[in-house]
Amino acid sequence: MRIESLRLQLLCWLLLPLAGLVAVNVWTSWRQASATADLVTDRTLDASVRAIAEEVRLDHGVIDAIVPPVALEMFDTGHRDRVFYRVDTAAGRLLTGYPDLPPPPAALRDSVPAHFTGIYRGHDLRLAALSYPVVGAPDGERVVVVVGVTLAGHAAMVRELWIGGFGQQLVLLAAAGVLVIIGLGRGLAPLMRLREAVMDKARDDLSPLPDHAVQSELRPLVQALNTYMGRVSGQMAAQRRFVANAAHQLRTPLALLATQVAFARRAGDAGERGEALGAAEESTRRLARLAAQLLTLSRAEPGGRRPRDEEIDLAQSARQVLEGLAHLAVERRIDLGLDVIAPARTRGDGAMMREAIVNLVENALRYTPEGGIVTVTVEAAGGEAMLVVEDSGPGIAPEEREKVFERFYRVPGTPGEGSGIGLSIVREVAEGAAGALRLGAAGAGGLRVELRLPQA
Repeated sequence: MRIESLRLQLLCWLLLPLAGLVAVNVWTSWRQASATADLVTDRTLDASVRAIAEEVRLDHGVIDAIVPPVALEMFDTGHRDRVFYRVDTAAGRLLTGYPDLPPPPAALRDSVPAHFTGIYRGHDLRLAALSYPVVGAPDGERVVVVVGVTLAGHAAMVRELWIGGFGQQLVLLAAAGVLVIIGLGRGLAPLMRLREAVMDKARDDLSPLPDHAVQSELRPLVQALNTYMGRVSGQMAAQRRFVANAAHQLRTPLALLATQVAFARRAGDAGERGEALGAAEESTRRLARLAAQLLTLSRAEPGGRRPRDEEIDLAQSARQVLEGLAHLAVERRIDLGLDVIAPARTRGDGAMMREAIVNLVENALRYTPEGGIVTVTVEAAGGEAMLVVEDSGPGIAPEEREKVFERFYRVPGTPGEGSGIGLSIVREVAEGAAGALRLGAAGAGGLRVELRLPQA
């Protein structure tokens, strides 16, 4: 289950491990409380068996075992524990006490109490046994004293010790929770202020956010937001320029088309009317081509549409384009050729790639004089698939080569009626496929355009 609140997430990450540590500490406290209660009970049993053993004496040749009251009263802790005892000679003869009280499990060391547990008359007991010499016995005769006590006082001591420690742990956890909540509130305050700063911005305000008032961990976020807003601002500005330029580019041919149609309507001579209608038809064709290029440019831009990822054979794509444009080459008596040096494959949007090749070849055909040469070369080298278009036209001066990638830009004095967005389309397609577009001089003095793409 995903927690939506960042504050709650941080609180869980802090308090849950702390609660786990508290649980471990509570278990450890229980163990320590049990060990402490065992120690106290064993020390009391040791004192009891010694008090009894020291009162065993030899009186006129007879061993007399007297149990002093203090040996039993020391277990009176208010929990109604029962005390059982027995005193035996070394030979096993009962001197006093409960004859069926469990005996010690093993041989005893001299004057060193041994501790063990047992069950007597349905009660769990903690017992101590002591082998002790009889006072006044000349031959070193010994007695074995066993004292056992029920565990009600022991259990109460464990509870009291553990509950005290557990209460302290709960207070510590609650205090930690309160401090964490306060700390999170103060720590997240800059993030809340950053949110307010973003929300308070006007719709068209994409100025950078200040990053000096936030913690160092939040500065990369603010910087990323500023970088993103900068990209959005640039894209919005480019979009506004594009719309303005597109409106300007469409306004001129539309006005020309309206003039030609009006002239055809007024023309009285059939020949003049036919000439005007032919010009109108040509204007309509150019306008349709411009609209198609604008649509292609819009689709080629980042975010314009979801690109397809498919394997593209550059040689096959170039062959299809050249077959579609062969009639233009024939009309202008241009030698249009395809040279496939090596198979070249890349990945990307096949339709957009063919559109890019169409723009490259159309530009070459448009600006190459009649009788010229346009050659399309496909090759693969250095991990790149490359398509090269060379023509024998006027070329582009080095200082103009970067400018021609701007939308609607045309080199001053260039003949023809191009729209100035063909190379912009090609560059957008190349960058969308992680490739590059380069301009240079062709061997015949014209323009050389290299489209370099990652090889599939």
